[in-house]
Amino acid sequence: MTPNDNLFSRRSVMTRGAVAAMAGGAVLLHDARRVSAQEAHDHHAHQPAPTTIPARQTEPPEGEYTPVTVPDGAKLPWKLVDGVKVFHLVAEPCTREFAPGLVVQTWGYNGLTHGPLIEAVEGDRCRFYVTNRLPEPTTIHWHGVLLPNGMDGVGGLTQPVIQPGETFRYEFTFKQTGTMLYHPHFDEMTQIALGMMGMIVVHPRAARDAPDRARPRADRDFALMLGEWRIDPGAARPNPSEMSDFNVLTINARSFPATSPLVVRLGQRVRIRFGNLGPMDHHPIHLHGYHFNVIGTDAGPIPESARVPQTTVLVPVGATRDIEFVADAPGDWALHCHMTHHMMNQMGHDIPVTVGADLRDIDEKVRALLPGYMTMGTSGMGDMAQHGDHMPVPANSIPMRGGRGPYGTIDMGGMVTVLKVRENVEKFDEDPGWYDHPPGTVAWRVESGEVNGVVGAGAAASPSPAIAPVAYTCPMHPEVVSDRPGKCPKCGMRLVQRR
Repeated sequence: MTPNDNLFSRRSVMTRGAVAAMAGGAVLLHDARRVSAQEAHDHHAHQPAPTTIPARQTEPPEGEYTPVTVPDGAKLPWKLVDGVKVFHLVAEPCTREFAPGLVVQTWGYNGLTHGPLIEAVEGDRCRFYVTNRLPEPTTIHWHGVLLPNGMDGVGGLTQPVIQPGETFRYEFTFKQTGTMLYHPHFDEMTQIALGMMGMIVVHPRAARDAPDRARPRADRDFALMLGEWRIDPGAARPNPSEMSDFNVLTINARSFPATSPLVVRLGQRVRIRFGNLGPMDHHPIHLHGYHFNVIGTDAGPIPESARVPQTTVLVPVGATRDIEFVADAPGDWALHCHMTHHMMNQMGHDIPVTVGADLRDIDEKVRALLPGYMTMGTSGMGDMAQHGDHMPVPANSIPMRGGRGPYGTIDMGGMVTVLKVRENVEKFDEDPGWYDHPPGTVAWRVESGEVNGVVGAGAAASPSPAIAPVAYTCPMHPEVVSDRPGKCPKCGMRLVQRR
């Protein structure tokens, strides 16, 4: 066998797939077509709840692949009709809670933003009825899927648009494996910005059918759609005209601390699939505590010889990336976008720099007109997460960052979740709580004498400059003064160094 024996062209794949479909008696359709509501009803008599998954009737035997888990999301149900898997997608306005206190008016599919995940197996013949309940036309593009041109879903180019109230039928065979996407290809700026997108996972057929393509089976398989939005404080509708200043970042349309953790058992092989259909930004996703391999893109698996260990994977706009690792380190490990502004919620970016400024006199004068006023950020932004405890936020808004952790406030928000690895896990759909660290394995506070002793025993240290006494005060209550850091007894805010 030569290296080229394993290579195949798109045309050869589609040709062989078409011949196989005809041999099996399947009806080949070459373009999306309008159907009556009665046809959609006859083949898919009702629209089941997206979380209802029927028995796997055309899939490989139990245990040959792991069904995908969609934290905070759902999968699209299907029924078998004459050997064809039949799905029904309904494009419609939705309501989605990104986090407690932030409820957003979006567009999506089957009542969900983002749309439910489509899960199939290589070689499956699938039919998708798509009903439009939006106030404008739409289509569906099957991003990364190899299919007949007329099924590609580009309004005006490969098909007529789906008018409000109409239902179209798409039908094709999945001839590849991997993680792909679906989204509209009509008024993309508006419809994608309002949340109309979803992921597709196509599992390979049994290894016995293609032993040269076999790979280790994942024990846990997750799908995470990355999202970015412009939602001004107090507003409920994302702004589809925004090009750069996105202030809400999500994973499966949830913002930390509202994202559900990824729960795995120690020693399991874990696969995480990332999709990015955000309007503008790539996302460098970093996993703490692990090295992983990037094993796939939206064009399919990456050969083993081409994989390199990573700790951060860049997920470009309009692409997917699959990573895989063995969960051999217990703990609560952060998983987040490494763009720092993507780890915040509803941050304003048009404010002046106040870090290091002494604005106490200005604050006192302004308070005469606006009681309770204070200038934020003079000593950094680290205490922003605590403002929610004592300061109101606008209606339908959330604090800029922060969730409660075992050691205080977790100073992150937005595109963040947590991988929770435990030795004994029985229920993967339940949060196991915070990790119980073994004694002596948590960083701890030490006295200055220890530092001086260690430094003195090694290389010569620079002489310490004379340090003036330090006082700490509350930004809201300047009469509260302390000689050590802490919290204000009146409002609970973190005390800042007095200048």
